[in-house]
Amino acid sequence: MEEIAGIMIETQSLIEEQIEYVKPQPRYSRVVPRPPSEEPSPKRFRSLGSLVLTALTGPVIYAGFLPMLLLDLFLTLYQALCFSVYGIPKVKRSDYLLYGRGRLKYLNWIERLNCEYCSYGNGLAAYFREVAGRTEQHWCPIKHARRVKAPHSRYSRFVDYGDADAYRRRAHHVRNDFVDLASLTRSK
Repeated sequence: MEEIAGIMIETQSLIEEQIEYVKPQPRYSRVVPRPPSEEPSPKRFRSLGSLVLTALTGPVIYAGFLPMLLLDLFLTLYQALCFSVYGIPKVKRSDYLLYGRGRLKYLNWIERLNCEYCSYGNGLAAYFREVAGRTEQHWCPIKHARRVKAPHSRYSRFVDYGDADAYRRRAHHVRNDFVDLASLTRSK
């Protein structure tokens, strides 16, 4: 009986943690400066090991900026040409590349730069994923044989893997099923 009570208490604790984890957070909040106890310690940033690691990894991290710019340019040209030809609705870049954390007053200039860089990289990845998803919907709207861990927004419309009859019947419809995007565009 004690063992069951222990399991129940542990389960309740896990459930409470999960509830706390999924509670909605305010979308925007007032900018509050860091309390003195959270201010970065000058010693921490001045240690020789930290400076050496930053000097070695910083250029590698920021070397990705040029490829990201090239990908961004490619996606713009790709949509302008290919999506227009095939009638695929274009992805609105500004819906995916979001900035703002760099304006937080409690960040130093390096933290602001890092936040903007990460916003660009992750926003570009999301933008690329949506462009690729719409392309896949047009050219190959078939689900994979194995479960996809994090499918893109268009994947649920695809025909099941191995279902040749459904593919032949529905492929044309699925390729052109962007009705949901038209209603999103009108509601904005």
